[in-house]
Amino acid sequence: MSKQKNDGSYDSSQIQVLEGLEPVRKRPGMYIGSTGYDGIHHLIKEIADNSVDEAIAGYGSRVDVRLLADGGVTVTDNGRGIPVDKHPKTGISTLETVLTVLHAGGKFGGGGYKVSSGLHGVGSSVVNALSTKLIAEVVRGGMLYRIEFSRGKTVVPLKKIGKTDRPDGTCITFYPDAEIFKETIKFDYKWVVNYLRHQAYLTKGVYTSVYDERTHERQAFYFEGGIKSYVKNLNKGKDVLGDEIFYVDKQVSDSVVEIAVQYNDSYIETVKPFANNVLTPDGGTHLVGFRSALTRVINDYARKNSLLKEKEDNLTGDDIREGLTSVILVKLPDPQFEGQTKNKLGNPEVRRYVEQVMNEYFAYYLEENPAIAKKIINKALLAARARKAARAARDNVIRKGALDGASLPGKLADCSSKDPSECELYIVEGDSAGGSAKTGRDSRTQAILPLRGKVLNTERARLDKMYANREILSLIKGVGVGIGDAFDIRGLRYHRIIIMTDADVDGSHIATLLMTFFFRYMRPVVEGGHIYLAKPPLFKLKLSQSKQEYLYNEEALEARYDELIAARKEKGVQIDLNDSRAKQAGLSESALQRYKGLGEMDASQLWETTMNPENRVLVQVKLEDAERADAIFTKLMGDDVEVRKNFIQANANKVSLDELDV
Repeated sequence: MSKQKNDGSYDSSQIQVLEGLEPVRKRPGMYIGSTGYDGIHHLIKEIADNSVDEAIAGYGSRVDVRLLADGGVTVTDNGRGIPVDKHPKTGISTLETVLTVLHAGGKFGGGGYKVSSGLHGVGSSVVNALSTKLIAEVVRGGMLYRIEFSRGKTVVPLKKIGKTDRPDGTCITFYPDAEIFKETIKFDYKWVVNYLRHQAYLTKGVYTSVYDERTHERQAFYFEGGIKSYVKNLNKGKDVLGDEIFYVDKQVSDSVVEIAVQYNDSYIETVKPFANNVLTPDGGTHLVGFRSALTRVINDYARKNSLLKEKEDNLTGDDIREGLTSVILVKLPDPQFEGQTKNKLGNPEVRRYVEQVMNEYFAYYLEENPAIAKKIINKALLAARARKAARAARDNVIRKGALDGASLPGKLADCSSKDPSECELYIVEGDSAGGSAKTGRDSRTQAILPLRGKVLNTERARLDKMYANREILSLIKGVGVGIGDAFDIRGLRYHRIIIMTDADVDGSHIATLLMTFFFRYMRPVVEGGHIYLAKPPLFKLKLSQSKQEYLYNEEALEARYDELIAARKEKGVQIDLNDSRAKQAGLSESALQRYKGLGEMDASQLWETTMNPENRVLVQVKLEDAERADAIFTKLMGDDVEVRKNFIQANANKVSLDELDV
């Protein structure tokens, strides 16, 4: 990391005050996005980002987060410590000014920080306003200072505690206000781990840690290689095209461009663009500059070394980016983000900076690594041929009407409603279950698409293979959004796409294949929360001639048996432990039916257990951590059988993404 270090001075003159704090409690969503799960964790980010900024500026080397047993959180750094002298404009201490006045911080005048990741200096005061209690401790020059607030108001004035052996730095402890965060005030340890891991990747040489007093879990991160280590981790489990990772870290004008690149043999592009440590998922000028330079440099190298024939067209950006893994990090003094959520960088000069660095240094990399360069270009040539084949295949299926806008898959039983917000598409395993689902459904809002057998593993297939696969074609047409360059989320015909497979290993495999397809080729559909897994029952328990119950797993069955047995014991019935569990519960041996598949249910049973909105159990597929999801799909659906076997053995007893050991 290029340290943005100035003369080291940091005093009250560098803190500029723009306006007051009162609006924050009235409209918290304007400042932190939401008052739900995301909002409460944004509080940690705002405080910790300030600590990271000290490290980026070259004055700190660690950021430690402690989740307290009483519901609070403490963020500590070893930076310079927020100044405590009187601010010339407010007449109160600079520490109190920073924590009680909106838009007061060291990020406006350019003296405190040349680059920063914080929310334009708003963060600390916003967190204070939304906390029932906030305690700030600052160590400067071996002296400890302390101040306490409640809902943005000072309750214990700044006090000089005295000498201390603690290193210089800032320690903020705060407790979120339940009046504001009505959904939850409980912090998620995994969220903090993920956030700190990324900060350690993006600020090389900086140590981050988290300790959870509630569970005594702890994790720490330190990556000497920074984003180079990040790229290596993103490619974990994939076959890379050469071990040498391209890495450059250069200052251009008043900004810094840091880029790491490594190719793998997959068909997926993975690029993470950041500006001042803030992820910009919608890209921006830094991503545009990177892509433009990458395409130009590779085509120039291919021409110069006769890897592209004279009559061959240049490789397209899509061809060149197949299998690309890259992290782009730019640091600049005045980032212009488009939109409140900072999803896109808008600084026009950054495109020029990134292009300049890539044009020069990536060209050197290819010259110095001819074997890797040849592999990259050969892969891009294969991608170009596959692209042309995919276009031909797509044109062919369009001519045949398979993707014609006026037609739908022949086996799709569509619903009568045309309002996507109330429509559901059930993707059903097998024609038998599909027939029952079509008969038992609510035909106004529920559409049924039966699939035959196991669908194509799209983890290892290009678009031309998909256009040649009938089941995948039916999916593409049924969902309505297209794939590849034809993808358009506005075409989504159903806001709930429900994968309904048997409750066995084969059913789980088919569900995984389908989720792989959606994740790789329709990710915005997953990100929008439109994908669900239906949870069909595993057992039917007949309690009497007129009463029956459906149970979804072995644990539920055993628990129900326990209840029935306990009820009999209360009535004085003697239980023979040698009997079967059904007999102990007062039922006949034939009372229990185990479903081998959905096809064993008739239409009314399938409706009642798995499709009736009043009774059914649906699991929404959420994509909170795309990197971990990518790693899981690579392991489950990739070529390495040993890795897949080990993964399944290690995680066979785990039921959610959060529990998986990736």
